[in-house]
Amino acid sequence: MLKKSIIIADSSTIGRIGLKAIIDTMDGYDVVGEAENSEEVFVLIERNAPHIVIIDFLSDGFDIETVVEIRRSYPKVMLLAITPLQSGATLTSALRAGIDSYIKKSCDIPEVIDAIEKTSEGTSFYCGKILKKIRKESIDINDLEVMDFSCDAIGLSKREKEVLGMIAEGHTNTKIAELLFLSAHTVTTHRKNIMHKLGVKNTAGIVMYAVKSGVVSPNRFLFSH
Repeated sequence: MLKKSIIIADSSTIGRIGLKAIIDTMDGYDVVGEAENSEEVFVLIERNAPHIVIIDFLSDGFDIETVVEIRRSYPKVMLLAITPLQSGATLTSALRAGIDSYIKKSCDIPEVIDAIEKTSEGTSFYCGKILKKIRKESIDINDLEVMDFSCDAIGLSKREKEVLGMIAEGHTNTKIAELLFLSAHTVTTHRKNIMHKLGVKNTAGIVMYAVKSGVVSPNRFLFSH
């Protein structure tokens, strides 16, 4: 039987050893490479054409752009993220960037195995705590597949761009109003107008537009809780 090949991308030695130990117990799977940073993972993908890349894109040497570039350059590779639990914005950004499945590093072994098996079959898998975190922040996973950003220019005013950036950084309407010396009602109106112009349904869509358009850096919100 042809084994499904896996690359582990994580700067943590212990993390890589632990994952490999789990995968070594699974029939039909083989770890063909281990990457400690983004540069190494691209070399390994090019060399081995893996079925799955298991990645902690929040560990040193990786970032959200690693995910974006893997998805862009190797669309057939399935991506399974394993990170500490993060904010809903971070989780959503990862899914929008191209992650197929997402679980916590603290998940038990059977759940890790289930995630690998389901992902290798082309099915998205999320552990219960990931789903709970996303739903708690009122993010609909189903929307992530249909939301798309065109290459057309978006006509945002200077003030709307300011509000957009602050939303992407995680500020509430009340805080934005305080920082920009506006009323909360005015900020709410700006938020609605921004969402309408971008064609998005929620804050996650605003965040992803802000990152992809360069209004804010992913690192501004990736490690929020």
